[in-house]
Amino acid sequence: MKAEAYQVRPSPRPLPTPPGTLPQGQGGKRPGLGNPSSYPSLCGPAQGRLGRGTHTRGSLCAPPSGGAGSPGMRGARSLATCWPVAETLWWEAAMEEPGLSGCPLSAKTASFQDAVRTLNTLQTNANYLEMVKRKRGDPQTQLEAMKLYLARSGLQVEDLDQLNIIHITGTKGKGSTCAFTERILRSYGLKTGFFSSPHLVQVRERIRINGQPISSELFTKHFWRLYHRLEETKDDSSCVSMPGYFRFLTLMAFHVFLQEKVDLAVLEVGIGGAYDCTNIIRKPVVCGITSLGIDHTGLLGDTMEKIAWQKGGIFKSGVPAFTVLQPDEPLAVLRDRAQQISCPLYLCPPLQALEEGGPPLTLGLEGEHQRSNAALALQVARCWLQQKGYQDAGELKASRPSLPGQLPLAPVFQPTPRMQQGLRHTEWPGRTQLLRRGPLTWYLDGAHTTSSMQACVRWFRQALHRCERPDSGSEVRVLLFNSTGDRDSAALLKLLQPCQFDYAIFCPNLAEMASTDNADQQNFTVTLDQVLLRCLAHQQHWSRLHEEQVSPDPWSTPSQEQDGPASLLLAPHPPHTHSASSLVFSCISHALQWITQGRDPLFQPPSPPRGLLAHPVADSGAMVLQEAAAIHVLVTGSLHLVGGVLKLLEPSLSQ
Repeated sequence: MKAEAYQVRPSPRPLPTPPGTLPQGQGGKRPGLGNPSSYPSLCGPAQGRLGRGTHTRGSLCAPPSGGAGSPGMRGARSLATCWPVAETLWWEAAMEEPGLSGCPLSAKTASFQDAVRTLNTLQTNANYLEMVKRKRGDPQTQLEAMKLYLARSGLQVEDLDQLNIIHITGTKGKGSTCAFTERILRSYGLKTGFFSSPHLVQVRERIRINGQPISSELFTKHFWRLYHRLEETKDDSSCVSMPGYFRFLTLMAFHVFLQEKVDLAVLEVGIGGAYDCTNIIRKPVVCGITSLGIDHTGLLGDTMEKIAWQKGGIFKSGVPAFTVLQPDEPLAVLRDRAQQISCPLYLCPPLQALEEGGPPLTLGLEGEHQRSNAALALQVARCWLQQKGYQDAGELKASRPSLPGQLPLAPVFQPTPRMQQGLRHTEWPGRTQLLRRGPLTWYLDGAHTTSSMQACVRWFRQALHRCERPDSGSEVRVLLFNSTGDRDSAALLKLLQPCQFDYAIFCPNLAEMASTDNADQQNFTVTLDQVLLRCLAHQQHWSRLHEEQVSPDPWSTPSQEQDGPASLLLAPHPPHTHSASSLVFSCISHALQWITQGRDPLFQPPSPPRGLLAHPVADSGAMVLQEAAAIHVLVTGSLHLVGGVLKLLEPSLSQ
């Protein structure tokens, strides 16, 4: 049966369930979402003008919900009387983006999902978040508040020195660099801790021991121990509150790593560096800064120089730091920051220099851009080994002189067999990841900045070039995209145009509309209205880009009139008129149902509700997808979107 798209107006939603109460029944409707069945499974192109604030039938808009009883407002109210603390909420809340849903009660004997739902109550309500954003002041209060939370949890900053920390920040590739670094050092037989964000499927992915997410049992045990300790020391009247979502997980990671007695901990900065809550550490062993770019401009600044200043805030006096080649201006800022702090900063030579005279290095992560991340990881790992007295840290090659006025170059050395093994076996899901399932090949990359999207497009096109072509039948390319926060989605979509997609699909970072049993995908920092409107805006950007791409010719007949609806799908006529049809779906599950068309046993195409008209693009596109010999699907724009897709494609990841 063909999957079809329908245009319906969602019914108004009830007010959210107040914090501290369970939804109706044990797994009833999620607060803030109303009745999931009132939303369309599939939605056609947006109608009306978003910019004018007018919406017609099928626009997916519903009256905004929320208010004093909204999830997350309990913590907001306790902070609202203390602006030095409240000013830091927006900074921290930018890290709070799992998915969408509600909150339950808790008990010391509660399950893992209960622990995660309680954790989600520490997310910041979307309305309060906007108020704090407008009034935020000195972000230095972020670090002071974090030190107080650490003390209330039973630790002092000095205790963190035991963790032998590697601290990594940057705009692009910091997670991949951390993954390379952790895997290299684990190949030396060291017990590693690794704290990263965001998670893709389950929140426990953020805290890893020896490369593996901590177990549900270990997460639950440490969560409740820390949660109750902080609850017992809370005093709303004096602004002594509960930490927010990201702060709590950072505190929890410190406790887990100390109690598990790791040999080292790799910490990935959340946002920026200078005022990130991971930056309360005093004495990391070594620091690293990956490639810089424009991202989180509302928090870090709107120029590369301002962003470089924030990233350089992780430098510590006397602690070696490494960075990769950057544009001249931000590199000069990093150099000046390092000099002011008395931090020895080194520029990493390219990976090619380390390969000279030896075998080429094989990386476990695909993409040319991963070579820069691997080069930084090798330097950071080697420095850590030397600082800790390890002899097997790579034989030095001929040194390369540094240019006057430039950063000194890091040493060129021969990577050891254990380093090579670590690079080869590195895994980091959701970054340049391929999954093949029958006729469908999924290309997953959470690129969300212009530079990372450029790298994603290069990787995708190279991967397409390498893949085997079917002996007969058609090939179809599908884009599944979403973008969140203050990112320029129009710029990201423009970079994706050369990939020549037959279909562009847009949906929120919401795995399933009717799911109530997965707290890992919950998110209170945005409303459903906001994310659906943003998807419609993405669709309009995409349509405008394709309208601009096709030069008007008054003497030519539009392809739609020549060939009917089918020409919108595959553009069999002149290549320069290629136009991708687009659809908006209300959740990831519905998008995957339409893309797979029953050709993957995990997804069955939905049956059309009675009495509704099918959308022509979804109807005709279903036939094309059902008959295609190969379907290539690129999922990009948001790591949370990639995580939702992985959750559905690989159900074992949720176990």
